[in-house]
Amino acid sequence: MVRKLAAGNWKMNGTGASLPEVEALKAALSEPSVDVLICPPATMLSRLSDALDGSAIVTGGQDCHAAGSGAHTGDISADMLRDAGATHVILGHSERRTDHGESDADVRAKAKSAIAAGLRAVICVGETLGEREAANTLSIIGGQLAGSVPDLVTADRLVIAYEPVWAIGTGKVPTTDQIGEVHDFIRAELEKRFGSGVGRSVPILYGGSVKGSNAAKIFAVSNVNGALVGGASLKAADFLPIVEALQAS
Repeated sequence: MVRKLAAGNWKMNGTGASLPEVEALKAALSEPSVDVLICPPATMLSRLSDALDGSAIVTGGQDCHAAGSGAHTGDISADMLRDAGATHVILGHSERRTDHGESDADVRAKAKSAIAAGLRAVICVGETLGEREAANTLSIIGGQLAGSVPDLVTADRLVIAYEPVWAIGTGKVPTTDQIGEVHDFIRAELEKRFGSGVGRSVPILYGGSVKGSNAAKIFAVSNVNGALVGGASLKAADFLPIVEALQAS
């Protein structure tokens, strides 16, 4: 059985003033029946990890360098994330692929480093609107999976997040049939590559304008095991309904 996961990606948002939101989330989710993850900016990681100590909510990074250490000014390694309290790290988000030119090979190298450091890699895949309209979605997703996911992984070290680029922060959400088609395809690709044991156990998250009002409908779709949530994860009042919908699914 796949363990469900609600993951919040704060992106380049959050300062010390955001800590009360985390405290509210902690108070409301004393014993969640699903996994809950918050990925703040690196400047907030230690403080969030400390604030969530003793709770079931875990923290993660938003990116890491492929190298363990070295002359890489401004970067952060997987070991550093782990030292700051992280258990997960988001890799290959479309904003990293677009803004920083990250390739599938870059994402794979980072994932290897993250897994070696004991982190769980949340690897993102997704198509642009042009690729969707050209009916290339599954080809794009298949290529990203093949290129971004390392060969040696276990279910407890991997999460896949499907985020159609055209739905991130736009308010646009694919139909449930479109989401189901991609998630079923990802599940089949994972089983084909890693066998049924690992392939059936890796959580597959949906991301892209998820909110409390549409979460239940999304979580009812085949092979949707949770969500990677952006803006709606910044406030406890917005994120809690999503977590609650996942718990009820």
